[in-house]
Amino acid sequence: MDYLKLADLLLPTIHETPEYYRDLYPKRHLKPNTMVTRYAPSPTGFQHLGGVFAALISERLAHQSQGIFYFRVEDTDKKREVVGAIEDCTNTLRDFGINFDEGVIDSTTEKGAYGPYKQSDRINIYHAFVKSLIKKGLAYPCFCTEEALDETRKIQQELKINTGYHGKWAVHRNSTIEEVNEELAKGTPYVIRLRSPEESGRRVVCNDLIKGTISMPENDQDIVILKTNGIPTYHFAHAVDDYLMGTTHVIRGEEWLSSLPIHLQLFEMLGFTAPQYAHIPTIMKMDGTSKRKLSKRKDPEISMSFYKSQGYPFISVTEYLVNLINSEFQEWRYANENEPCTSFNITLENMSKSGALFDILKLNDISKNVIANMSADTVYGLYLDWAKNYDTAFANELIEHEDYAKNIFNIERENDKPRKDFVKWLDVKEHIEYFFDDLYKNSIIDSYNFPTHIPMDEVRRVLTSYIDVYDYSHDNDTWFATLKELSLELGYAKNAKTYKKNPDLFKGLLSDVATIVRVALTNRTQTQDLHEVMQVMGEKRVIERLSQNFN
Repeated sequence: MDYLKLADLLLPTIHETPEYYRDLYPKRHLKPNTMVTRYAPSPTGFQHLGGVFAALISERLAHQSQGIFYFRVEDTDKKREVVGAIEDCTNTLRDFGINFDEGVIDSTTEKGAYGPYKQSDRINIYHAFVKSLIKKGLAYPCFCTEEALDETRKIQQELKINTGYHGKWAVHRNSTIEEVNEELAKGTPYVIRLRSPEESGRRVVCNDLIKGTISMPENDQDIVILKTNGIPTYHFAHAVDDYLMGTTHVIRGEEWLSSLPIHLQLFEMLGFTAPQYAHIPTIMKMDGTSKRKLSKRKDPEISMSFYKSQGYPFISVTEYLVNLINSEFQEWRYANENEPCTSFNITLENMSKSGALFDILKLNDISKNVIANMSADTVYGLYLDWAKNYDTAFANELIEHEDYAKNIFNIERENDKPRKDFVKWLDVKEHIEYFFDDLYKNSIIDSYNFPTHIPMDEVRRVLTSYIDVYDYSHDNDTWFATLKELSLELGYAKNAKTYKKNPDLFKGLLSDVATIVRVALTNRTQTQDLHEVMQVMGEKRVIERLSQNFN
């Protein structure tokens, strides 16, 4: 076979060589031990937790080593491409603080010197490397139809032998130039296959950076590297891209582990140095007493849109994912309360080999702490951004009463132990809506939530008496002392111990008086610190609410 002639016959318009592209994409000049990593999804759907998890690991490893993290779009499967998937991916990465140095910015824009970063824009590059393989006798055209391949598979299954296009079953592997010409003349569609080594029983040994040493049978399939439409397969394109873009470490899900022999073989046959691989264990979930993979069908939390719609601050989810990457993070967090989670250096060797366990309760705990440590201005800004998309009416209230809202968010926030009311932005409204007059009025249409053991006549008496002693200028200590003094005058015990000794002597407890005032102001039996609530509401609003016609 004249392989040079075959190469020109199959790819006559390709004149660039691999050497041309090696010069076009020179080796990166980086410090020793720096990492070049990538996130390279297919735009066939919207972002899910596993993808963001992998992207975060890749970004952290690159940036904590002062390396490069880039975003590549593997869009060779145009039939399955989803409109808007690229923007969803880039927006999600940015939302969750996963910043890339190079790559696709949106469907029409990219940055970086190693592009194009969309595989559909790199077809000529792949063809140059395919043509080089053909010239070396390492690739060849295959004219088999899908029907013929299916028939071969059935025969192999009946014979109980390894299925696929290999060995004697690779019927076009040794076609002559005349036979190829004949098929081309007829216009027969064809693919380009890799001429894998003859079946040898060899094993591929790889040091996976998470799983350790892995030994797998060498690939003996003549895999397709160029489809009938001239588009490369994922396997081939990713090898060329990772080489030219200078990828040092490939971080991906363990579902790709079975492809490792093919990928290492491609690097070897192309004459490339393979990157180091790390296969991330699947994120699991408890289902009763057993673990299972997160399911797109069963588990809404697998979709990143879940966290957006529920209103988890993006930094909360990022911090939770860092916690999933390395369990040592929690100990680090205790010692570094005010440091961003990105200051923690992750390590692959400390990742779980059996799968990270997703726990929504742990996420909630982390999110509570994250929000509690935010300033009131930050809470206001982030919550308003969420509300603009998911509760526009309340967003308008916040905009109209910005200073008031910020004061509300500042209640019990500047303490040594800030209050932890909010898990996510979806929770916020129910905790603060009573501050806003229209929402407060809606809550009292049916009834007030005064203690049922206190008659309404007594409720009105308490409130009328309290208005007489209320003074907006009182600090917290004076306010409480005044409330306590009034309670004793009205016949309420100062504490539970005193009340239990002689319950018949008292109408109730000091806490009952505080609850009556609290319900009158908020229609809630539990709220943030009552004195702070009243200070934020302001004297006019407090007196108006205490003076309602309570029936």
